[in-house]
Amino acid sequence: MIAPLYHADTVIIGTGMAGITLARELRKLDADSSIMLITGDDGSVYSKPMLSNAFAQNKSPSSLVQKSAEKITEELNVTVWAHTHVTAINRTDKAVVVDAPDGRNVIGYGRLVLAVGANPRPYQVEGSGSVMLPAVNNLDDYTHWHDGLDEGARVLIIGAGLIGVEFANDLAGAGYRVDVVDPAPQPLSRLLPDELGLMMRTALQDAGVTFHMERVVSGVIAGDGHNIAHLDNGHRIEFDHALVAIGLVANTSIAQSAGLDVEQGIRVDGFMRTSDPDIYALGDCAQTDAGVLPFILPLMAQARALAKTLSGEDTAVQLPALPVAVKTPALPAVVCPPKPGADGEWRIEGVGMDRRALFVDSDGESLGFALTGEQTKARQALAKEMPHLLAA
Repeated sequence: MIAPLYHADTVIIGTGMAGITLARELRKLDADSSIMLITGDDGSVYSKPMLSNAFAQNKSPSSLVQKSAEKITEELNVTVWAHTHVTAINRTDKAVVVDAPDGRNVIGYGRLVLAVGANPRPYQVEGSGSVMLPAVNNLDDYTHWHDGLDEGARVLIIGAGLIGVEFANDLAGAGYRVDVVDPAPQPLSRLLPDELGLMMRTALQDAGVTFHMERVVSGVIAGDGHNIAHLDNGHRIEFDHALVAIGLVANTSIAQSAGLDVEQGIRVDGFMRTSDPDIYALGDCAQTDAGVLPFILPLMAQARALAKTLSGEDTAVQLPALPVAVKTPALPAVVCPPKPGADGEWRIEGVGMDRRALFVDSDGESLGFALTGEQTKARQALAKEMPHLLAA
C-alpha cells in the first residue's frame, strides 16, 4: 500500500443528493474538520427526481444544474475530486485507492462514508446489442438521452413502475408518442392496489400513453428509420427511442470488495455504520432494518442523523412514515408503502379519481396508504397515523 499523500477527517464517496446533503449538514455542525468528496462525474449538484418531469417544466439538462463543484467547494469549505473513481478501500490502512485524472491515487480517511447510490437493473433481450436500450440514472445519462430525442418521436418505455410512469406522463405531455410495456397487470403494481393502478392507467391513456400490460419485450430489431420491439404475444411496436425503467440495484460492489456486510444493500445499523466502525453508508446504497429506501425523505433524515454522529453526538436515525409523491399530473398520487413483507389488505374508499386506500393488518391497524386526486391533500395527516419505519 502506498502511503497516502492526501488525508481528510471525513471522506465521502459520491456527490449525489446523499453525499452533498451529508456534507452540508456536517459543515453546519463542524466548521473546522476536513471534508473531501470523491465523484466519478463533474460534481455538479442537481435534483435527480427532477429528471422525470423536466419536459413538463420546460427545462433543458443544463438548466437542471443547481451548483457546480467549484461553488460547493467554496460554500462548504470542502475538497471535491471530480472525474475520480474509487478502485479499492484499504480498511487496515484507512485509505481509498482512486483513479484520478492527474494520477493521484491514495487518500487517507478518518471516517469514510459510502454515498454511492444505485445502478439501473441490468436489462437485455434478443437484439439489444444492436438497438440502444438506455436507462437514465443521472444527469449525464439524461443529457445524452434527451439530446437524442427528435420532436414527436416514438418512445418505448420498458417498465411501468414509479420512474416509468413519471417519464411516460412527462413525454406524452410534451407531444411524444409513448408506449409502455410491463409484465404486471397495472402500472405501479408494487406501490398501488390494482384498483388505483387501473385508474392511473386510464388517466395516462387519456393523456396519450399506450400501455401493453402483462406483456414483455421478447426482442428488438433495428429497422430502416425506426426500430421494432416484438412482444411475447406477437405484437410489434415501432419506436425511435427507448427508455428502460425496471428499477435500481444498490451499488454494493466497492463495499463487497472491501469485505463489508452486504445484502440487498450495504448493511448498516441504526447509526448508519457498516460492519466496519469507521465506515458508514447512506442513501440508495444503504440497507437499514427498514430495507433499502431509494427515496428522498429517508435520505435527508439519514444525512441529518449521520452528520450529528460524525460530529461527535451519536444519533440513531428515526424514520417516521414518509409518503412518496408520484409526479403524474394526469392523476396526482401519493403512496406511503408499508414495511417490506407486511401482511394485510387494501381497503379503498372514495369516488371517481379521488380515492383513499389504507393497507390494514388483521388487527385493523393501518400500516400504509395510497391516495389519488383530491385525497392527496390528506397525506401529512395520514402519515402521522402510520407506524415508524425506524424508531430509536
